[in-house]
Amino acid sequence: MQRSLEGNALKASVEGRETSMSGTLPRLFWSSLYTDALSEDARFPRERYRLVRQQLFERQLDLLEQVEILSAEEATRADCLLAHDAGYVDRFLQGELNEKEMRRIGLRPWTERMVKRTLVLTNGTIQATHHVLQNPACRWSGNIGGGTHHAYTDFGSGYCIVNDLAIAARVAQRDYEDIQRVLILDLDVHQGDGTAQIFEEDPSVRTISFHAERNFPFRKMTSDLDIALPDGVEDREYLQLLEDCLTREVFQPDLIFYQAGADPLATDRLGHLALTREGLRMRNRLVFDYAAQCQAPLVITMGGGYGEPLETSIDAHADLFLEAIRGDKS
Repeated sequence: MQRSLEGNALKASVEGRETSMSGTLPRLFWSSLYTDALSEDARFPRERYRLVRQQLFERQLDLLEQVEILSAEEATRADCLLAHDAGYVDRFLQGELNEKEMRRIGLRPWTERMVKRTLVLTNGTIQATHHVLQNPACRWSGNIGGGTHHAYTDFGSGYCIVNDLAIAARVAQRDYEDIQRVLILDLDVHQGDGTAQIFEEDPSVRTISFHAERNFPFRKMTSDLDIALPDGVEDREYLQLLEDCLTREVFQPDLIFYQAGADPLATDRLGHLALTREGLRMRNRLVFDYAAQCQAPLVITMGGGYGEPLETSIDAHADLFLEAIRGDKS
């Protein structure tokens, strides 16, 4: 039975227009802060978020009739403490991280809006989780961002400050009595090391990571299931391994988080794998079909994408959400 969610009202506007607020439509959460709060001098491809949202509208002219795109708001300190150490959270919120900690995270040079961006991006995943759990007719919702899976209990790493996947999983278990078993399926090219560490002693949250073996993080953690792939793996082998994994999986989750990085693409400068755009589309369909078979709500996060050219990542990220929308009509 769903518990009270007092004070969790969602701000619903797209380009100044009110959305329909229909519980049957999936929702995507986004904020201009995802891009604008990062320095223009950062090595991180900050424009990804803006460009993915733009491409969704360009490729799906009737988008607002099929999905609601809402503004993400800020997560609370209490939310963050569900997955993170209080000392680390407070030092971050108060702007007291030291140089070593900021260097480990990346995203430099640091900006004044980094705290707000982090809380908003994290809450995009939390809000998507609330929506899909409050509306049984809605099979999925997502964040046009998120997937910050390298953040550990007490430190950030690899462009990740707090772990939105872990926090949202804990929020779901806290606020919904029937959500007892959560699966975090991480298909980003980099291992979900922070997620694995946070849940290493928690059998109620199962972590599965498909990742390039010889890639960041170079010190791996132990997920419940790790599929470490050699350099150069292509579509056929990858998809067969994923299909075999999902076919054998017996966890029976009440909720699934899908970390859907586009960085397994052959064009990705931080990847090491060799999937094609069509291979990623097929990967996404396997996951969507699996969630449907489990009859489990699905929360999608965008994950990493560092293509050269960047347009290859933008295309793949947009494919992810458009494939979810098309699958919803089947």
